[in-house]
Amino acid sequence: MSDAVVSLADATAQMTAAGSMFETERTSVNGIEMTVWKHAPATLRQILDLSLAHASRDFLVYEGQRFTFDEHYRAASTLAGRLIAGGVAKGDRVAIASRNLPQWVIAFWGIVLTGAVVVPINAWWTPEELQYGLSDSGTSVLFVDEERLERVRSSLDQLPALSTIVVISEDPSRPARLGAAHARVRTIDFNEYLGDISPSAAPPDVELSSDDDATMFYTSGTTGHPKGAVGTHRNAITNLMNLFFVGSRATMRFGAGNFDESGESIPNAALLSVPLFHATGCLATMITATASGGKLVMMHHFDAGQALALIESERLTMFGGVPTIAMQILDHRDFAKFDTSSVKSVSYGGAPAPPELVRRIQAAFPGGQPGNGYGLTETSAAVCLNSGADYLAKPDSCGPAMPVVELAIVPEDFDGDEPSADLPRGPGVVGELWIKGPNVVRGYWNKPEATAKAFTKGWLRSGDIARIDEEGFVFIVDRAKDMIIRGGENVYSVIVEAAIFEHPDVADCAVVGLPHTTMGEEVAAVIVLRPGHVLEAEEINRHVARHLARFEMPTRIFFRAEPLPRNPQGKVLKRELRASLVEEIERSA
Repeated sequence: MSDAVVSLADATAQMTAAGSMFETERTSVNGIEMTVWKHAPATLRQILDLSLAHASRDFLVYEGQRFTFDEHYRAASTLAGRLIAGGVAKGDRVAIASRNLPQWVIAFWGIVLTGAVVVPINAWWTPEELQYGLSDSGTSVLFVDEERLERVRSSLDQLPALSTIVVISEDPSRPARLGAAHARVRTIDFNEYLGDISPSAAPPDVELSSDDDATMFYTSGTTGHPKGAVGTHRNAITNLMNLFFVGSRATMRFGAGNFDESGESIPNAALLSVPLFHATGCLATMITATASGGKLVMMHHFDAGQALALIESERLTMFGGVPTIAMQILDHRDFAKFDTSSVKSVSYGGAPAPPELVRRIQAAFPGGQPGNGYGLTETSAAVCLNSGADYLAKPDSCGPAMPVVELAIVPEDFDGDEPSADLPRGPGVVGELWIKGPNVVRGYWNKPEATAKAFTKGWLRSGDIARIDEEGFVFIVDRAKDMIIRGGENVYSVIVEAAIFEHPDVADCAVVGLPHTTMGEEVAAVIVLRPGHVLEAEEINRHVARHLARFEMPTRIFFRAEPLPRNPQGKVLKRELRASLVEEIERSA
């Protein structure tokens, strides 16, 4: 399948064998038997301690601010002491509602060290949504930037559990603007709350264990009310081990990695272009950098031109997040003017990636490796990863599952509580993807019905339609709720999107089902063209006719000049897009 020296199966077997760093074992976690990493650290406190091995390196970079790993460690340890002195106890919920800033990261680790549960709140939420998240989680202390402070101010009387708001200044050269005082809720500047930092500051003595709650990420909210997915230390560390394993396996198989001329490993430097309040930004990117000595470079908001400048000036080795970010960087008019030779990895997930993007990355970054992955908030980020020669060979796959993750393809109408041996199996079987492993969260906060619907006997019903080939590579076919049923035939939108993306003039697209009087639904495509290009619907249909069956062909094609609506994780908001198309059709009728 690829030009690897060692096959995928052999490399996995060697690396997970007894006595190896990535040895696995079967054990019971909260009464559920599963496969775990035998030598994984027990808690996130141990991960933070690992960061001191890189004490003098730059860790956090944002405009004029730089924090070394040592400076970050001392600040987080000090913050933990302040929180405990203020009454925060193990199991309490402490929220962060802010755009990506160094103080976000310091707050995260400070909260973790207290044994409290970090609640990363979506910084894009409206005041009403912020109130919901803070109320639902029972947050007692909230870290915000100045913009989010203004959004929560009107809700304070409806948040009885909230006692303290710590405000991060938009400009580190001045204290935060706190506004009018509230009779009950204390509001204080971040630096004032932190106070003096001792150069020998250490974490407080708090007893932590693997299965203690550590995080509560809210689901994206594309369907129904957001739900708080409660993750443990084990969940977060399993994801970290998963990513380390995949990187090490790629080095074994393809010689991949970032090394200088003498063969010494060069620390990664990543562009943090996805929000920290998302599992990808926090668990997959930030925690991995903390453990491995990688540098995180932040931007106020994503801009392809600024990203290229940072790649050059900070010698960034990694960027990605979602496919759109990679495409915007590649499409920038000044791309060729920047030195991007430091880039070794362009990885993304959260949205279908057109196979053409893989080829473009390979051409633009000869020393780099494209990669794609699949995961959910409920799986603490990564379930599958596809990279290197494997990705070039199978660009429409998100890769094989991690060694500690079990997968099952289950019929969409299956009503059992765990996959059974008599279910249809084989590379041609398509159905809902069920996931089990130590990365799967324990459930949703205070939502027993939603938890029972999604989780059963350690299995998570992903809601995604998938197939698994004979080598174990996973292919996400579609979201169950996004499947289009046209005249009794199932149309999987990701297949239609992949065909459209193959046209060189297409920058972005989304396929949705629209109501149809005779067929039930019809296939509609919304297309954003590359700057300066003009295309007719007939040309799109001629192009996709080579790849699609007649019933899969779009019967309506809409061209948009503006970007498609997406949530913070980069997923197209198809419900919103569909509603706007229906409204547009009704207006023109």
